[in-house]
Amino acid sequence: MIKIAPSILSADFTRLGEEIRAVEEAGADYIHIDVMDGHFVPNLTIGPLVVEAIHRVARQPLDLHLMIEPVEPYLSEFAKAGADSITIHVEATRHLDRALQHIRELGCQVGVALNPATPLQTISELLPLLDRVVLMSVNPGFGGQSFIPYLLPKIRTLHQWIRDQGLTIALEVDGGIKVDNIAAAAAAGADTFVAGSAVFSQQDYATVIWQLRSSAENAYSG
Repeated sequence: MIKIAPSILSADFTRLGEEIRAVEEAGADYIHIDVMDGHFVPNLTIGPLVVEAIHRVARQPLDLHLMIEPVEPYLSEFAKAGADSITIHVEATRHLDRALQHIRELGCQVGVALNPATPLQTISELLPLLDRVVLMSVNPGFGGQSFIPYLLPKIRTLHQWIRDQGLTIALEVDGGIKVDNIAAAAAAGADTFVAGSAVFSQQDYATVIWQLRSSAENAYSG
């Protein structure tokens, strides 16, 4: 059940292809790609051309997280670049349902992300349309931030909603995930974890990914 998605935001971009191959060999389930526009979030990262280059190297699915506004004009480009899953922010569009349907039509898995202070009620009616929900456990924009502990009750609530409706949705937590706190998020019901600096700051990627997965599996509430 537990999936680990290293975020390349914390990778060494001078050796990006090598870094992707290394975390895949170390046991990564997804390659998480943070796309930031300097407008929706206070940072600027990569565009479709880099995603296309990553797609040529990566063997694992590309878990694309779009932190851009407006988001609708770029969905087709990122799908063509090789995204397997596209997650967009509820805060970044006025027409969320339409954007989600477009992602599905493009042949990608459909995801929604919520910033820490955004209530779950904003997506309560949309859950049947989704393959994943990403709960931000930091304020998005930069890697290396600390996990916000008040997200744990939010994770528990969403997990219960998913179970009550009998849905198969990945509950992904993004931000500040480390070996010493992943168990708490898994116990609350999260099953997919984005880890950037926790992985790429270590010399031995395989060991830290194993530690993350083991801690989460032992704590996961099911």
